Parts: sequence; structure tokens; C-alpha cells
Amino acid sequence: MDREWGSKPGSGGAASGQNEAIDRRERLRRLALETIDLAKDPYFMRNHLGSYECKLCLTLHNNEGNYLAHTQGKRHQTNLAKRAAREAKEAPTQPQPLKRKVSVRKTVKIGRPGYRVTKQYDPELQQRSLLFQIEYPEIEDNLKPRHRFMSSYEQKVQPYDKRYQYLLFAAEPYEIIAFKVPSTEVDKSTPKFFSHWDPDSKMFTLQVYFKPTKPEPIKPQSAVGANGLPPPPPPPPQGQPPPPPPSGALPPPPPPMANNGFRPMPPPGGFGHPNM
Repeated sequence: MDREWGSKPGSGGAASGQNEAIDRRERLRRLALETIDLAKDPYFMRNHLGSYECKLCLTLHNNEGNYLAHTQGKRHQTNLAKRAAREAKEAPTQPQPLKRKVSVRKTVKIGRPGYRVTKQYDPELQQRSLLFQIEYPEIEDNLKPRHRFMSSYEQKVQPYDKRYQYLLFAAEPYEIIAFKVPSTEVDKSTPKFFSHWDPDSKMFTLQVYFKPTKPEPIKPQSAVGANGLPPPPPPPPQGQPPPPPPSGALPPPPPPMANNGFRPMPPPGGFGHPNM
């Protein structure tokens, strides 16, 4: 029998080790061509003879598959490691920026503090103000309450409304509380805007003055209408006689003549007839 031992009838015989290696390289070449883009390889170059070169290893290859098989070999991988080590050695060492580590405190909240809000009005300055008094009897030692203003667009609890803003108060271990106040500019002058923390009574006081809103100026009406003509005069009030004609105006025309050529007689008692 001509076929080798272990081969099936009708086949070309069992593949040798060399044939298996060739077949394996061919399958790897096809897989690499489908997954690897040679256009992005910085060491891949095609010369004027139509063959391919590896600029890192200075090797010549007949086709793309041969080059891809070379890139997976030991020589190419060794040269890549040497080049990376040389570039890392030659690169200047830059100091790493110091990253500030912020530790997040995990405190068990004990609820909301008690508060009292007083509305005030200064008739002389025509300014409105609010006086906040927040009680923190269980505040942590050596801690002072904090406050800040928050725009309506920062919060995500209520719908956005540009007419209002929020005033927040915070102190551990209490929950943060917020007050909805008008979105008016705050008067932060010294005698009006102040805050005070009383460590004995554990009360935080904040006074906020709002600047008075300026009335909107009345826009004068335009003397020219939409069509470029001046607007018509207002109609005369009802129940009053029309205004007299201006001086120098012509008198009204006489009444028309009757059919017989004579003008109609004026009523009795008129001008030119004696009283009977």
C-alpha cells in the first residue's frame, strides 16, 4: 500500500510536522490580516521593489503575511522591549504632581436642627431682611456651622425657578437644611449682613438684607405708527360738543337751494324776522 500508516483511504497521507507548521502560519497570517491594521504600524514600510521591510529589525519580507509572522516572532518582540527601555531611560524624569487626598467623613445624621426665621422691614431704607436663628445643641466639638447660597439651577429637588434661590446651613452631625428665599441681590455691607455663632447657647444667627428692586422705567410711546404715519388723535369724549374750529377757518357753506330756486326760510324767531 502506498499510503502511510494512520492515514485515511482517499487522503494524501498524514501531514508531516513541516506541513503542519506551514498550515498554522497560513491560518495565523489570515487571522492577523483581519484583525491588525498595518497602516498604523510605525515599523511597516513598503519599498520601491514591491517587498516589505521592518524598520525596527531591518528585515525584508515578500508579503504582508510574512511581515505579520515576523512581528509575532522572538526577534521583533525583543527589539520592541529594548527600544521601549531605551526611550524610558532617555526621557527626562518629571516630578509627579502631588494629589491631594480628600477623606470623606461618614457621620451618622441625627436629624434636622431647630430654627426660627424672622421677617423684617426697614421703612427708611425700604429694604426687606430675614433673620435666621438655627439651634445646634448636639454639634461636634470645635465646629462652627457653615452657610452658603445656592442657585435654583444647582438643586435637583424642586423644579427650576429663577425667581428664587436657596440658603443652606450645615453642621455635623445634623442634616443640611435649606430655605427658599427670593432671588434678589443680597446687600453684603457690614452693618446689615452678619453672622454669629454662640458656643454657649449653641445658636447660629445670620441676618440677610436684600437690596431694593428698582422700578422699571416707563417707555415713552412712539410718535410714529407701524405704517410710518403718526397715530390718529384720540376720539372726543361722548356727551360733549365737538371742539370749535380754529381761528381763521372758513365759515361753513350755505345750505343748498330748493327746487323752485329759493332758499328755505329760516325758522321763526331767527335773524332778520321781527318777533310777532
